[in-house]
Amino acid sequence: MPRTARTATLVAAALLATVVPSAGASAAAPPVPRVDLTVLVVDDGGSAVEAITAELRSTGVPYRRVDLADSSRPVIDAAFLSDTVSGRPRAKYQGVVLPHESAFGPDSAEQAALVSYERTFGIPQVDAYTWSHPGVGLDYTNEGGFSGPLDGASAGITAAGKAGPFGYLDGPLTFEDNDPSISESYGYAGRPREGFTSYLDIPVEGGADGARASLIGEYAHDGRRELVVTFAYNQYQRQFRALSRGIVAWLTQGIHLGQNRNYFSVHVDDVFAPDARWDTDRNCTPGDFDCPGGDGEAGEAPIRMTADDATYAAAWQKSAGFTMDMVYNGGQGEQWKTEHGGTDPLATRLIADRAQYRWINHTYTHPFLGCVQNTATVPWQCAKTAAGATRWTSRSTISGQIRDNHNWAVAKGISVDRTELVTGEHSGLRTGPQQPVDNPNLAGALSDNGVRWIASDNSREPQQRAVGAAKTVPRHPMNVYYNVGTAAEMADEYNWVYTSRADGGSGICESNPASTCLPAPLDTATGYATHIVPQEARTALSHVVANDPRPHYVHQSNLAEDRILYPVLDRVLADYRGLFADNTPLVTPRQREVGVELDRRAAWDRALAAGQVTAYRIGTAVTVKAPSGVTAPMTVPEGTRKQLVLGTEVFGTPYAGARSAWTAPEVLQSAITLKLPTA
Repeated sequence: MPRTARTATLVAAALLATVVPSAGASAAAPPVPRVDLTVLVVDDGGSAVEAITAELRSTGVPYRRVDLADSSRPVIDAAFLSDTVSGRPRAKYQGVVLPHESAFGPDSAEQAALVSYERTFGIPQVDAYTWSHPGVGLDYTNEGGFSGPLDGASAGITAAGKAGPFGYLDGPLTFEDNDPSISESYGYAGRPREGFTSYLDIPVEGGADGARASLIGEYAHDGRRELVVTFAYNQYQRQFRALSRGIVAWLTQGIHLGQNRNYFSVHVDDVFAPDARWDTDRNCTPGDFDCPGGDGEAGEAPIRMTADDATYAAAWQKSAGFTMDMVYNGGQGEQWKTEHGGTDPLATRLIADRAQYRWINHTYTHPFLGCVQNTATVPWQCAKTAAGATRWTSRSTISGQIRDNHNWAVAKGISVDRTELVTGEHSGLRTGPQQPVDNPNLAGALSDNGVRWIASDNSREPQQRAVGAAKTVPRHPMNVYYNVGTAAEMADEYNWVYTSRADGGSGICESNPASTCLPAPLDTATGYATHIVPQEARTALSHVVANDPRPHYVHQSNLAEDRILYPVLDRVLADYRGLFADNTPLVTPRQREVGVELDRRAAWDRALAAGQVTAYRIGTAVTVKAPSGVTAPMTVPEGTRKQLVLGTEVFGTPYAGARSAWTAPEVLQSAITLKLPTA
């Protein structure tokens, strides 16, 4: 039986044991306690508690935060922690997160109340960050342990960790070491004492052969269970992101509202179109309006995939076990064919392989669909009428671009979802600073064509929003530039953006507070492989392990010439598969599926914020009530079944050793009812 199922069974038994009368008692057994599916977070303002809170928030787990620095905070006493509802004892919190093992002071009344609560109801406690000492079931670090920086250290999931809350991890977990000149992680690794089960450990130098010391483990003592974490972290570090799922699973005993997936979708924009090329001498892109001599055209040497590039793409997908989304401009392909003797080997190859990709409408000829651009100035401005009103691209023009591209694909036998759209440069949507509002004609054109999900740029608009009846799907731009075909061009432009004026760069990195300059320009022959690829793969993987479904986007130029995208994707996939077990595969949602996911999350967050969700378990029964029309995310152990009007069915889909899904009450039901496994 999976450990999560065993844990749920043992917890139910423990809850029963707390209310069974002693031998010889004649009174009937009191009712089994109710445990509300909410987490208590006691916050000291440190990064460790902040990280766990961020994980709860991002996955949809309800929590109540108590700020230790707030003089008006509630007192943690028996009444705060529990009460009675309809004659049944109620534990108000299913788990407790503390900054460390004695956040209120070891002899305080609040600490005593918390200890009593955890014993009575079998409630687990996470010690977000503490040091190695006997009070948490570990030896001191000078007794065969370790204390110090962990940058670059390789930690291993123990057999107990794999059988328990970290069963979704497989390979070694390497601590980040992004800057050798800065200590990024610090920890205390101690040898376990009686009652301590290590889940994550590291080898200890100078100890006996094979000696290891713990960084995360469970300390069972005095009728309580604590998850002890003895290294510092923040919510963005890869080691925490990899472990966060298991921390929440342990804290909630595998039964909680919310769900978590590891997502990675890649959109390849401008398919069939050429992309302009970076000029390494002028440090700009001919065709851009701010490049001397630019006229809006792609320039003399545009970058465009060939038939061989298309053949390679299909073969790479098969070997990598990964499918890309081709974001296409059919009219650009037709124009290319007209200008090159009536043939287009690239289109022939891609269309022949059309079933091997997913396809998304990118408009027929990739025009700018916002305001009419006045390019007489740099940067461009929105053109005005004689009366001073903004001139907008018309609804009929936008609608025609969407319709014609969809029809082109259908005529070629390409399967395309008409509800999905990516406009050229995300145009039509507000584009600051020149166009601070959407093109007022955009929403109507989307409606004309049945578009419900329009892509936006996550670097500008990270939150989903409505555009008429449609909604945006923010996409992460990958830092692999659209206007480069070779690794040398990529490194050259990267140098221009990320080096100081003194080093020959643009100095943008000096004036932009959100940017950092390179200490020295990259070698254009090697810089892409040695610096840009690992950095961009690390950034993409940080999104993957953060329960972030937003797609990443690149351009067809990145699949041409040196095919510079593949080393980044290979690195992301290799790093992911080297760390996660087979039961935790990458999820590659379509654009509409991302849109639905973000929409559901927003509705769920609103319901939680308004206090409109009630969820609890009594023994092996879980009940969830949410507002009508709001679906609830739920994660439970394998073997859990959902109550139907007649009978039950297996709940959810398997992922990371649990089962989870968005769910709602069945017809004629007012609540969601789940039955946990009993054996």
